[in-house]
Amino acid sequence: MTTGRIHSIESFGTVDGPGIRYVAFMQGCLMKCQYCHNRDTWDLDGGKEVTVDELMSQIISYKPFLQSGGVTATGGEAILQAEFVNELFKACKANDLHTCLDTNGFVRKYTPVIDELLDNTDLVLLDIKQMDDAKHIDLTKVSNQRTLQFAKHLAKRNQKTWVRYVVVDGFTEDIDSAKALADFIQPMENVEKVELLPYHQLGTHKWEAFGESYSLTDIKPPSKETMEAIKAVFTERGIKADY
Repeated sequence: MTTGRIHSIESFGTVDGPGIRYVAFMQGCLMKCQYCHNRDTWDLDGGKEVTVDELMSQIISYKPFLQSGGVTATGGEAILQAEFVNELFKACKANDLHTCLDTNGFVRKYTPVIDELLDNTDLVLLDIKQMDDAKHIDLTKVSNQRTLQFAKHLAKRNQKTWVRYVVVDGFTEDIDSAKALADFIQPMENVEKVELLPYHQLGTHKWEAFGESYSLTDIKPPSKETMEAIKAVFTERGIKADY
């Protein structure tokens, strides 16, 4: 029986895909984003071990509230547990529940289970942090090449995708970075829209709990004017964007 490790669940999520959603936060992540608000999900061996049946028993109890939404696997990084999430999504599809994969696209090897998982995924939320690789490494400690390769893989599959882009001063608040992302995704007919996510400091206390310093304490959320300017970069290219 396939088991997975989850950090936590949110039974009535409203920001991780359309409608009201049951959100499973998977344990483990290989990116070390400086602004991460789920620092406690990084450890691959943390969290709680569960079976698909255990999760589904909870999900089914909430099903009447999920008809306009569905189930989202996020993290951490959900695709690190592709086999488990695939089995979870298969069970969801068998119960007529919409499935959403929230991922940073860090796929190390394209095994058959990756495409099987995508076959059982109705919507991908793909978090593209930064198009410039050096800036991406500074921000996340890893290259963006696997993420960009995954974006191209989704486009080749014509997989329904929303791109997520966190707007943070010093890393992604500049217009040139937004233009680079917009130019990259413009040819991708599978990308329905871009979700612009204003930077926030809501996860600072989690870093402190690990005895670690949070390096972006002096960074403020972007202004409405900044968000509108970045939104315009996408809309000018015919790409729907909101925040």
